[in-house]
Amino acid sequence: MEMKLSYLYLVASLLPPAYARTSTCYGTTAHGSLADGIELPRAGNNFVGYSTLARLAGRTYVHSEVYEIVTASYQMLETIHPDKVYKYAETGFADGGQFRPHKTHSNGLSVDFMTPVIDEADQSVHLPTHPFNKFGYLIEFDEHDQFDGLEIGYEAMAAHIVALHKEAKRRGHDLWRVIFDPKLQLNLFSTQYGEYLKTHMQFSKKPSWVRHDEHYHVDFDVPCEPMTETG
Repeated sequence: MEMKLSYLYLVASLLPPAYARTSTCYGTTAHGSLADGIELPRAGNNFVGYSTLARLAGRTYVHSEVYEIVTASYQMLETIHPDKVYKYAETGFADGGQFRPHKTHSNGLSVDFMTPVIDEADQSVHLPTHPFNKFGYLIEFDEHDQFDGLEIGYEAMAAHIVALHKEAKRRGHDLWRVIFDPKLQLNLFSTQYGEYLKTHMQFSKKPSWVRHDEHYHVDFDVPCEPMTETG
């Protein structure tokens, strides 16, 4: 009996985890849907999600390939920047579709990441996200890149975007675009990752309908099926 149980435990350990299914995206980020979306982890060693309430509302699902890229990028950052912490924000619904108030996020390939910040002690901390500031989306940084004693951590942000790109390429994909306040992008290009970002990234050139200073929006380039009446 003991040997049988050991065998069962061994078999179970070799099985893929529950989330190891393949998603299918349809259409575009602005007009699409998603099948078999995967929920991003609630937290990890160096990252957290932006809201338990939003998670319960099902607003943290992505395409399975995006899941792998995002989680692997955080693991990479643990090694190269162990002193930095990160927070992801809105992603999309498990089956995609319109994702108010966003104009995209409809097919599992869009992820918002809260801007990394540094506190007055020069420590990497999480941007505060709660219902009273619309889970962080109401935050506005001033002309000195500061908000309530916090300053934008451009090195951490640049490192994260580079990690996302490298992991996407490693899995045979790419990043389509990064949306971040055009006036602040020069600060990213002034980091040690600046040349890499300018060479490999497509950043938004014009201001978006919302400022995108408290978060940066990343669209992943993963093959999707065309939209159908049921897809």
